[in-house]
Amino acid sequence: MNGKQQIQQSEIPVYLFTGFLEAGKTKFIQETLEDKRFNSGEKTLLLLCEEGEEEYDISVMPCREIYIRTIDKPEEMTTEHFTSLLQETGASRVVLEYNGMWQLSQLYQNLPDTWTVYQEMFFVDSSTFLQYNANMRSLVVDKLNSCELVIFNRFTKDMDKMTFHKIVRGISRRTDIAYEYVNGEVEYDNIEDPLPFDINAPVIRIADSDYALWYRDIMEEPQKYQDKVVSFRGIVARDPKFPQNTFAVGRHVMTCCIEDIAYSCVIAEWEKAEMLQTRQWIQVTGEIHIKKHKLYKGKGPVLEVQDVVMTSAPEQEIATFY
Repeated sequence: MNGKQQIQQSEIPVYLFTGFLEAGKTKFIQETLEDKRFNSGEKTLLLLCEEGEEEYDISVMPCREIYIRTIDKPEEMTTEHFTSLLQETGASRVVLEYNGMWQLSQLYQNLPDTWTVYQEMFFVDSSTFLQYNANMRSLVVDKLNSCELVIFNRFTKDMDKMTFHKIVRGISRRTDIAYEYVNGEVEYDNIEDPLPFDINAPVIRIADSDYALWYRDIMEEPQKYQDKVVSFRGIVARDPKFPQNTFAVGRHVMTCCIEDIAYSCVIAEWEKAEMLQTRQWIQVTGEIHIKKHKLYKGKGPVLEVQDVVMTSAPEQEIATFY
């Protein structure tokens, strides 16, 4: 990280470090603040949202204008409180060590308008990660959803990188992955993620088990599907407010838990749309065109339907990434 980044006047950069207790956040932040390339004179608000075993040593930092403040409970994360802490310290940037047991939405909803997250990193103790993912998956998903980099520290040679890789990629395809071994060696993940369907086939056939992956892919990189023909099984949604000959077709997708299940659909246009009924399962084939549509409130994939076959629900009605 470069502490001398050019920023707009009055914009406060925030460097956000997330992770569960004893995941290595404190050690990394301490080393970062000891680095002259990052800490070269800026007044810094070091905001701590949990108390770990390690303590910060400001005496060894090149610039000691580091003002440590704590937030003991999520209710203290208010826009007014954040603003008052910044005014009190006179800091020009924020380094935030976040409690892994708190949802990030509460932080993002209350950050002052002038605070901008420049970098978000997620630190993980590899020896406990699989247990966290099994028992507290919603918290794991919460942290992986938005971080730029996840660091699996205390990694050992007998651990299977693919297991960790799949969990991350099931949540985010954009997050970079690094493995830090117990000897200090760092290895960046270079495992390729081929899609489980052939995007260059005359008809891209989406298996029931791959719907969630396909939907995320088309929403993240819609242009690569321009003029492609796709075929998948989905459930119909119709609404009198839809334009004529228009319906939605998709699947209910679960990212991590029951609470986040959402109907994830594309807009479809078909001259026989009135024949369809809401909650009807169909196998639909059509050509994708990326264009403006008022139901998207902007551009999105619109399926020009070529064929519809009535069908039954798949064995697993809720689509997942894993």
